[in-house]
Amino acid sequence: MKPQYIQEQYELAKSNDKLPCECYYCSNTFYKMKKEIKSYLNGNQKHAIKFCSKKCDGLSNRTKIKSHCSCCNTVYFRTPSQLKKSKSGNGFCSQSCAATYNNTHKTTGTRISKLEVWIQSKLDELYPNLEIHYNRKEAINSELDIYIPLLNLAFELNGVFHYEPIFGVDKLQKIQENDQSKSKACYDAKIDLCIIDTSNQKYVKPKTSQKYLDIMIKIINERLR
Repeated sequence: MKPQYIQEQYELAKSNDKLPCECYYCSNTFYKMKKEIKSYLNGNQKHAIKFCSKKCDGLSNRTKIKSHCSCCNTVYFRTPSQLKKSKSGNGFCSQSCAATYNNTHKTTGTRISKLEVWIQSKLDELYPNLEIHYNRKEAINSELDIYIPLLNLAFELNGVFHYEPIFGVDKLQKIQENDQSKSKACYDAKIDLCIIDTSNQKYVKPKTSQKYLDIMIKIINERLR
């Protein structure tokens, strides 16, 4: 995270002018010369711009704050300086949880297909009191498209990339090997895995997506009886 200074002041200031920064540990405002800030941004200083004093610098590495993982809600501890690096305010107990959360909350460049997004929204509407996990890894240490813990039930929506060498034979082989590993992991965990072939869907529209949702609704409702 870069120091919190006013951009307009930075652009207009001379090298020896002092500009406001925010301490990573105590959040107090302190002042550093423009040339020092520039040196920090160029990677020449690591700590001098981040903390208002040596005391805060030292405390940032010793004091740890209790927090909850934004993905799995597990309690974990991080230093204030680590927590302040999160621009979104989210924190994670592991890189795996960070990746899972980011993949499921990205608004651009997301790995989740439009079909998955549509189905997720419909399932949340139909079953507001049912805990449903989307694109998470906790159950089998590998990402499942949809997992319902109460029912020991999971769904995978497999598009054309799972059946045809769109990106080459080697890529297809890796995808299919991963599919087989998921099936075995679900079997070992006593999770019923339902694989839905969506490879024939050329355009994602509610009309063309409804049949896949209907398959899932039927299976879920049978389990809930």
